Amino acid sequence: MTDWELILTMVGEKATTDITISKDSEGFEECKESAVEGGTIAKNTRKELEQKTGKSIVSKESYLRSCTNTRRRRRASSHR
Repeated sequence: MTDWELILTMVGEKATTDITISKDSEGFEECKESAVEGGTIAKNTRKELEQKTGKSIVSKESYLRSCTNTRRRRRASSHR
């Protein structure tokens, strides 16, 4: 996960939390609406940033894959 992917995830989560609180959302459906709105804010931010920079924010890099590779390197170096 890149820095921008992490930041935009946090934007979506924080927006969702604040929308849920401000609307006093209760129950699954109301909270789901808040989550969609928060996700839309993150999506729009991503699209605007990609448009301004001309670069994709979403990477093919997999956090889990990079963690696995790091573990393998650590194990390999410790067996030497």
